[in-house]
Amino acid sequence: MTETIRIGSRGSQLALWQANHIAAALRDAGHAVEIEIIRTTGDRMQQLDGNGADGLPALVELAGGKGIFIKEIEEALADGRIDLAVHSLKDLPTELDPRFTLAAIPPRADARDAWVCDAYWSLHTLPMGGRIGTTSPRRRAQLLALRPDVTFIELRGNVDTRLRKLAAGECDALVLASAGLDRLDRAESVHQRFAIDELCPAPGQGALALETRAPSYAALAEPDHDEHVRRAVAKLDHGDTRFAIDVERTVLDALGGGCSIPIGVYCAPIREETHVIGWHIHAQVLAPDGERMICLSKEAQSGLDPDTLGRQVAEDLKSRGAVELLSANL
Repeated sequence: MTETIRIGSRGSQLALWQANHIAAALRDAGHAVEIEIIRTTGDRMQQLDGNGADGLPALVELAGGKGIFIKEIEEALADGRIDLAVHSLKDLPTELDPRFTLAAIPPRADARDAWVCDAYWSLHTLPMGGRIGTTSPRRRAQLLALRPDVTFIELRGNVDTRLRKLAAGECDALVLASAGLDRLDRAESVHQRFAIDELCPAPGQGALALETRAPSYAALAEPDHDEHVRRAVAKLDHGDTRFAIDVERTVLDALGGGCSIPIGVYCAPIREETHVIGWHIHAQVLAPDGERMICLSKEAQSGLDPDTLGRQVAEDLKSRGAVELLSANL
């Protein structure tokens, strides 16, 4: 008898795309899959304030911390109602609850931020005082570093809702994750993809996180089934993506950052033909007004583990004054 893998997902269009994408990969491997939609704290609170996973300082404060888009999904995972959670990786806190494990990180999509504006096809052509729709503290600070004159508009809703509000004139432009627009076949809306050294992405941006129950979780009712799920999901893991994400998340953790602080970190492999010979890391730590910024760009040879490399990057940022700048953000 085929064991069914039950996937838990938020109900947004993008979240369901992601869940169905993973479900299709598992089905192609011969597994039976079901998807259960779970409404999260973040989904409910979007009606009060903010824009979802792109950056919710007000929501995070109201909810008491990170994880407002995963809390109920993890509860369902712990209770055995689902077997697998599919998240946007940047939504996950750097330290997982010990009951769970990050069973796989599939190949990453485009991690860059995208400029969406039909009238002005790049940030630098936007008129003085132009209104940009984003609530992300990171994006706001990075945009102000490039254009101190711009203003920001908070738009509620998912990607499609924000695109409709842009069309209705509620703002002049949007800055959104390229990966989400690509996954929803809305790439025609993108007129500029920011270079990594302009708007350094949030750690994990563009990647998916496949979370399962940990082998050591004492409350497991069906250990054989859980092992079956972990084995099935592990085949979707992409080693280079996992290494890069682990570096980025280590930097974020070592700096004590979260989604309410302007930090960007991006790690990418350096290839020679088909072989990875090293890693390129770019990081930015900013003041909220964009007037002060600490930038780092470095290359590291392969051979280091991601935790060591990430902590080296964090120490380098600290030596340049990141701690003081982050303290000023609090």
